Amino acid sequence: MASSNSTDHSLFISDIHLCEQRPDISQAFVDFCAHQATQASHLYILGDLCDAWLGDDDNCAIAELLQQQLLMLAEKNVKVSIMVGNRDFLMGHEFSKACNCKLLPDPSVIELYDQSALLMHGDSMCTADKEYMDFREMIRDPKMQQTLLNKPLSERRAIATMLREKSRSANATKAEDIMDVTASEVTRAFEQHGVDILIHGHTHRPAVHQLPSTDEKKLKRYVLGDWDSKGWYLKAQQGQIALHSFEF
Repeated sequence: MASSNSTDHSLFISDIHLCEQRPDISQAFVDFCAHQATQASHLYILGDLCDAWLGDDDNCAIAELLQQQLLMLAEKNVKVSIMVGNRDFLMGHEFSKACNCKLLPDPSVIELYDQSALLMHGDSMCTADKEYMDFREMIRDPKMQQTLLNKPLSERRAIATMLREKSRSANATKAEDIMDVTASEVTRAFEQHGVDILIHGHTHRPAVHQLPSTDEKKLKRYVLGDWDSKGWYLKAQQGQIALHSFEF
């Protein structure tokens, strides 16, 4: 993978879904951190960095790999900000402290060079999928999260396996458009936060969308891709934002 140039820039990734069953993705992430992320001033990870994060006490190989890579970036003066997704919603402050990175709330507005940008995981805009939205409300409940964290790690692992299988079987029978963002929710996000740029993941549909606007503004929605058959990242610098993919 070629290195980025030295111009000040920020990188955005999401839906890496790191897991022990996909060592190729783990290696791609290590390579990306070494060759791409070290050249950036800031790395934003917008959810589902892991296929399942079972709590900050998890001592699996993926947790160790993550800590190693994120600490390496911190030592290189790369600021890392992480937003949790629907797979790693139990990622907390102990993890961010151990890895010297920042946890971002969903949604978050940041100053991206000369523009304000809204960052989201993206799942909150998939309102047509009523079943998923009910599930999301449940897993985002702090009381439910604490109940899960109080269970032994082995039990949490079994629950995570069950939830993954349930998600796969449910998604297999859903219409494609149901699992995408709802147009009215996208419009509402732009209006509510007063931004021209929205960056999110979750849908696994990498693209750049230009939205119709009633004034002179050009509203753009950047959708990050998931890392499966290839990797995806968004590179932003002064006056330019571009979506990139790479083979691994």
